[in-house]
Amino acid sequence: MDVGAIFQAAFALVVGLDPGFLGIVFLSLRVTLTAVLIAALIGLPLGAALGLARFPGRAVVIVCLNALMGLPPVVAGLAVFLLLSRSGPLGPLGLLFTPTAMIIAQVILVLPIVIALTRQVIEDLWSEYRDHLRSVGLEGLRAIPTLLFDGRFALATALLAGFGRASAEVGAVLIVGGNIAGYTRTMTTAITLETSKGDLPLALGLGLVLLSLTLAINAIAFGASRIGARYAG
Repeated sequence: MDVGAIFQAAFALVVGLDPGFLGIVFLSLRVTLTAVLIAALIGLPLGAALGLARFPGRAVVIVCLNALMGLPPVVAGLAVFLLLSRSGPLGPLGLLFTPTAMIIAQVILVLPIVIALTRQVIEDLWSEYRDHLRSVGLEGLRAIPTLLFDGRFALATALLAGFGRASAEVGAVLIVGGNIAGYTRTMTTAITLETSKGDLPLALGLGLVLLSLTLAINAIAFGASRIGARYAG
């Protein structure tokens, strides 16, 4: 099959709404969106608290968080695998090689990004509006809701960065999900498998969808940053 025929077959899969193809796409989106939502619920308040708090060792915590933003996915996958394996502390739950295990792995990858970026946004906002917030009685943890609302556009960009990290990830979900057809096979793991099998149209079709998602994420992030800048101005 030549390159032109491969592209034609790939486009046919995308526009033809093949059930198997859509199943892979929807599973990927479900896992990634769930992971980002959990990371947001945990990371936004923690990042905001870290941005406002002052305590011994704070600089060390920030350095560690920044380092974890580049955590290798295979390391996160290995940690979750050991945690959920039969001999691991959570082995009896039977979560290994399930979508839940993949969500846990992606949360571990996304959470440091959300916390670190939120910390920076909230710290900058507090430096700018500290006197005004104190004048109306908002200080410490009481200022967090106001600062989170004021920095919502920048924080949306942080969450989109986390989504981009999770959606393109392959190592961790392959380790803890097992790439089981119809159950734990995501776009990235399917692209890896189908390319090695020689099913290039399916791999390319999934790649086109993944590329489209990446472009959409960057466009939304750019739009959010522009709206935030206009709102701040």
